[in-house]
Amino acid sequence: MTPSTTASAAPAVAPTPGADPDGPLLIELLTVAQRRLARGLATQLEAEGCTLDQWRVMRALTGDAGQSMGELAQALLIPQASLSRIVDALAEAGWVYRRQDEQDRRRFTAHLSRRGHTRLARLDALAAAHDAAVRAACGTADPGPLLRHLTEA
Repeated sequence: MTPSTTASAAPAVAPTPGADPDGPLLIELLTVAQRRLARGLATQLEAEGCTLDQWRVMRALTGDAGQSMGELAQALLIPQASLSRIVDALAEAGWVYRRQDEQDRRRFTAHLSRRGHTRLARLDALAAAHDAAVRAACGTADPGPLLRHLTEA
């Protein structure tokens, strides 16, 4: 392995003051990896006029029932005020619409529109290509062991 491939395969993480001199903790490595992966996908989505969070909201709305803002905020770990701005932008673009709940008039559910489904298919294709490239660079097509561990928490 050349130094350049080593650097891209295992990015350096700045040591945290007082950290273990043997190297960064797994949480530090995962945080850096997550941020770099998100930044890479966000760049591709931005070229299509969509933010990473908008894409995540659209993916969460693929079911027919729709979701309340509270359900979405909780599922996506996005603060409710931020989520409202995201859904507003998606609704303005015609990718999402809101529907008032028939039993509770104070409650609204968000739904993916037909245009949103079409748009999401394009964005998902970009995300899948990004994912495949990352997996190939990591030399693994199966993140199973890591995913199983993460979903057990």
